[in-house]
Amino acid sequence: MDFSEYKGVYVFVETEEGRPKAVSFELLNPARKLADKLGEFVGAFVVGHQVEETAQMCVQYGADKVIVIDAPEYQYYTTDAFTNALHKAVEKYKPNVMLIGATNNGRDLGPRLSCRLQTGLTADCTSLDINVESRNMEWTRPAFGGNLLATIMCPNDRPQMGTVRQGVFKRPKPEPSCHGEMIYETIRTMPQEISTRLIERVKEVVESVNLEEAEIIVAGGYGIGKAENFKYLEELAQVLGGQVGATRKVVDAGWIAHAYQIGQTGKTVAPKLYIAVGISGAIQHLAGMSGSETVVAINNDAGAPIFGVAHYGIAGDYKEVLPALVDEFRKRKGEQER
Repeated sequence: MDFSEYKGVYVFVETEEGRPKAVSFELLNPARKLADKLGEFVGAFVVGHQVEETAQMCVQYGADKVIVIDAPEYQYYTTDAFTNALHKAVEKYKPNVMLIGATNNGRDLGPRLSCRLQTGLTADCTSLDINVESRNMEWTRPAFGGNLLATIMCPNDRPQMGTVRQGVFKRPKPEPSCHGEMIYETIRTMPQEISTRLIERVKEVVESVNLEEAEIIVAGGYGIGKAENFKYLEELAQVLGGQVGATRKVVDAGWIAHAYQIGQTGKTVAPKLYIAVGISGAIQHLAGMSGSETVVAINNDAGAPIFGVAHYGIAGDYKEVLPALVDEFRKRKGEQER
């Protein structure tokens, strides 16, 4: 394989009904850093229907080249259609590196596409880097149930592919003055090539658990005692306009659904405010919330490791602290409304 043919760090920009998923723009941030290290460009593959606005946004978020594949069969994700479209596009444009968001669709698409391309795929990455000398990506992901981090390389094949968790990287600031190359490809997938058919879309309750995009998260650990005590956290989250999260131990205990789990084996988040209640601070959990701008820890154990990473700490009983916070925030909210 002649690696010199493979150029650029590309991001698959996932869309749904023409709207982009947040993780796609987040990935344009590390894509720029990786491309700059290599002296290459940032590319984007936009697949969907009526995605012109999304394609233009990719340029504002840092893409130098945007490959647009727009057709009715790409309005909703199907494995066959998207694999076909991207397979043909990747074979033509030959990216050196390709980043895919580790969404449900991305986790389905990545393995199928890498198999078609006969290259490797590192799944569910939490950190990215590249060796400038060898030009090999260094993909880091949790391994052995989240008990350690493994760095994986794919030195013998191109493109180098990986899926990356949402919330690991900050979305770059859009620059309306940026300019990029827009390329429109006509790649169609016929109905007989798609083995599944969308009959009905049903929005489930878990869709409301959007931890990756939440600006405020109130997370509970095993220290809250029992499932019923999540009501204290829910009340504070409601007052602040935030979301409730949880540690793996709480989820494993059956106190709350897996959709709320934060950590190496759960979701990676980067809110403006992260309130950790009854959380000891295990490294697996810290890996999932280390991107938080401000961390407030509430724990009755003053020696808990979580205080070592918190910006503010309260050593005390959360059953007394949280109601006091709720009252104070309600009071201030009422004053603002008046």
